[in-house]
Amino acid sequence: MKVISVANRKGGVGKTTTAINIATALAAIEKKVVVIDLDPQGNATTSMGIKKEKHQKSTYEILIGECKANQAVIHTGVPNFDILPSSPDLAAAEIELVDMDKREYILKNTLKDMESEYDYAIIDCPPSLNLITINALVASNSVLVPLQCEFLALEGLADLMKNLNAIKRNFNHNLILQGIVLTMFSRQNNLSKMIEENVRKYFGDKVYNTVIPRSVRIAEAPSHGKPILIYDFKSVGAQAYINLAKEVLQREKEI
Repeated sequence: MKVISVANRKGGVGKTTTAINIATALAAIEKKVVVIDLDPQGNATTSMGIKKEKHQKSTYEILIGECKANQAVIHTGVPNFDILPSSPDLAAAEIELVDMDKREYILKNTLKDMESEYDYAIIDCPPSLNLITINALVASNSVLVPLQCEFLALEGLADLMKNLNAIKRNFNHNLILQGIVLTMFSRQNNLSKMIEENVRKYFGDKVYNTVIPRSVRIAEAPSHGKPILIYDFKSVGAQAYINLAKEVLQREKEI
């Protein structure tokens, strides 16, 4: 099972949308995928139409050791696509993890029970570098970074790279940058073009060729409990995520 974290310290950059739509695209080509919702806001959970109050177990119980990962799995309405749902209680997990032995490796160890069940695990990380995010990065083979096409996003990206290098140095020597995807991109906006030019200049082929456009349809999809690939398959946004998933698969082969 390949584990990919979708991470950025900045909120509102398209992490959740990217995680669930890449998962949907992989599931469509018959890859078994599980999305792990590690954000206390639970946007990945609700974006798949799952009512958070109805499930018994969540990633919170997994992290504090009350259940195994495979005991919290919920099957979505998409074939080959499962989810480990979030809970608001995750906000308190940070405090509870502090005194645990080998606290940075809890998620990595519990995911071992699921390795034979899935081809991919996609982790939707919270927008901060805390013990929950560290657990995600320690458990991952690679990191995919959505980057909103705004000036301040560039400053956050530099900090994120330092964090990833620290995680690699101290906890997970095999962690790699899977790639950076530009999100909320507008071809009519000169700032979007400038951000794209600068990011491609500094990160080269680590930046995906595919860019995700700013789209009303993408924004609407979560309120219907569906990924954009199902909500409006023919939309520009859906086609962009299909192309991104192709690039992700290609890079996995190269890795």
